[in-house]
Amino acid sequence: MIYLHLFLSFLQIGLFSFGGGYAAIPLIQDQVVTLNHWLSMKEFTDLVTISQMTPGPIAINSATFVGIKIAGIPGAIAATFGCILPSCIIVTIIARLYLKYRNMAALQSVLSTLRPAVVALIASAGISILISAFWPEGSIRFAYTNWILVVLFFFCFLLLQKWKANPILVMVLSGILYAGISLLIE
Repeated sequence: MIYLHLFLSFLQIGLFSFGGGYAAIPLIQDQVVTLNHWLSMKEFTDLVTISQMTPGPIAINSATFVGIKIAGIPGAIAATFGCILPSCIIVTIIARLYLKYRNMAALQSVLSTLRPAVVALIASAGISILISAFWPEGSIRFAYTNWILVVLFFFCFLLLQKWKANPILVMVLSGILYAGISLLIE
């Protein structure tokens, strides 16, 4: 039964996660942390980090990771298949329709209307992750702020935005810096 449960949970994520991987993060969090309690919020934050660092889409990486954690390799297959099945079907249908009707003004209007919702989903996911990183206790209070992570965040943000640094190098540098700082503090 757990395989079916994993399949159906990630089928919902695959079916309703419009806008790409970052837009899927709130849906994944709802299924994995809130509804099914398969991961804690800390584990979920780690999952997003690992999914971002590994090749492939975040939702599929998350499905595979959660599936393995919950039910081993068969669980990973069930969760991953549930996650990709809706996309395969929907993209095939949409590609066919888009090629046929791409010049219609109504279609262009619908696509432009969806953009703000996708941006809101991405922003919501980013804020949730930011809060869990800066305030590990879950309480947004000045006294509980992890200032090392705040400074590291702004350093990485500057590297990425101002100097257009390679994101992979920024992640590696961030990990090395945090590990070094942690060793110095202990």
